[in-house]
Amino acid sequence: MTLKGSFDVVVCGAGPVGLAAAALLAARGVRVAVLEQHATTSDEPKAISVDDEALRGFQQAGIVERVLPVVLPGSGTRYYDRHGRELFHARGPEPLRLGYPFKNPFAQPDLERVLAGALGEMPNVRLAFQTRVVGFEQTPDHIGVRALTTDGEITVEAAYVLGCDGGRSATRLLQGGRMTGRSYDDVWLVVDTLEDPHTERFAMHHGEPGRPHVIVPGRDGRCRYEFRLFDGEGAAGEQPSFALIETLVSRYRPITAKQVERAVNYRFHAVVADEWMIGRSFLLGDAAHMMPPFAGQGLNSGIRDAINLTWKIADVLAGRLDPAVLASYQRERFPHALATVRMSERLGRWMMTTEPGLARARDAAVTHALSTAAGRDYLEQMRYRPAQRYTEGLVLPDGSGPSGVAIGQPLVFDTADHRIRRLDEALGTGWVLLGVEVGETCWPAAEPIATALAATTVEIGPDEHLPRTSRRLLLDVDGALNREFAPYRESFVLLRPDRVVAASWRPAQSPEFVERVLAWTPATTAAATERVLTHG
Repeated sequence: MTLKGSFDVVVCGAGPVGLAAAALLAARGVRVAVLEQHATTSDEPKAISVDDEALRGFQQAGIVERVLPVVLPGSGTRYYDRHGRELFHARGPEPLRLGYPFKNPFAQPDLERVLAGALGEMPNVRLAFQTRVVGFEQTPDHIGVRALTTDGEITVEAAYVLGCDGGRSATRLLQGGRMTGRSYDDVWLVVDTLEDPHTERFAMHHGEPGRPHVIVPGRDGRCRYEFRLFDGEGAAGEQPSFALIETLVSRYRPITAKQVERAVNYRFHAVVADEWMIGRSFLLGDAAHMMPPFAGQGLNSGIRDAINLTWKIADVLAGRLDPAVLASYQRERFPHALATVRMSERLGRWMMTTEPGLARARDAAVTHALSTAAGRDYLEQMRYRPAQRYTEGLVLPDGSGPSGVAIGQPLVFDTADHRIRRLDEALGTGWVLLGVEVGETCWPAAEPIATALAATTVEIGPDEHLPRTSRRLLLDVDGALNREFAPYRESFVLLRPDRVVAASWRPAQSPEFVERVLAWTPATTAAATERVLTHG
């Protein structure tokens, strides 16, 4: 496969989001070209935390076993008050509900190398470094990407383009896209160190108004320090002096210049793109949204974008979904991304304040909250993070149970091969139509959905009883499967490939929900399925 020619999807940018998006597409059989202007993957340790949702996405791409060796299983974030005393330790919600630890340190160069290596072994992916995107030519049925290579200008054609090319996204800027929000004047020094004595598996946020700072230990002696700078200590974009680094880090360790892996002064941004879909191109990651770092959600929000969009594109290309459904990408992801930006801003103002009075009020409010069960849960389980629940897009919100929410990934016993495995391993990567105590005679009315979407059909065994059925069964082994599907008893549940509940309904409602779900499919598919419904 040569770069010249046609691909299904062109991904602009070979950072973690672009590489993850390419892997998710390739796992679904999509032909992908990844264009990156630099000669190699990045050697700068920028992003440093990957969460359980992102790791589940790597699992869906079939590469999580390659990612886990460069990840340190984390135990959350510890917050300290204005005097340096511990306030609380936020470990996240239910442990391992999605199959992985909630928050995990890593080094971006390691992750990029692993992802690029995995893609290099996939026959339907072409990685093209030293290829700078300079223009786009859109038509009703394809998009051409003009790029400069070491051999001159080329045009790569595709059905769709994913702009994963960062805050200065060529995909956005060359097509007139704009962002709304603000940039902050505060300057922060970020220094990545080597041979560090910190061994904690949690991040540390110090809310000392005299010098707010963050410490994030990593693997193999790496550690990141972030310090708020004050007037006269450095400007954004200016190379910080080693003398300043040494002074700021000295309260935790002695350091030499050779132990500084990277140091930069930066200002953070809180902006979101107005349009995430420009014709046949889409914006993901920093190209679509940038946020303060205090919640560790920049990279993870970009991976969420990729998880949301890639299966839709794959299903459109395969003829299972109508192209119009791609507009659901922004409708679903925009509200959560914006809420995450706002939460990151609030967390920065709250924990990283330089005002002694505000710090004192914060510490008092947190102490009071921790004295109540609800307040402690809110803080320690990180319930201040926006929940991702879709109310628009490819979801039907008025069913028998919650829709637009992700199902967890408990262990299950699979009667197909008599193995215990994670839920996603049992279900595969496509659509799934689940029956939860619905009865064998109820299935024919719902089967047109499975036919149109090429969905796997599975029954969930109720509680500790074994249904008398010839269908494939997933059985609970530790209570977690029963808890996940308790809200859907005596219902059908349609799971999207990203494991979000698209719809749930009682068997008597099957004709209504079949019609509504088939509205997402191409007219030819819907018409063919209608004939099945009418004539049998």
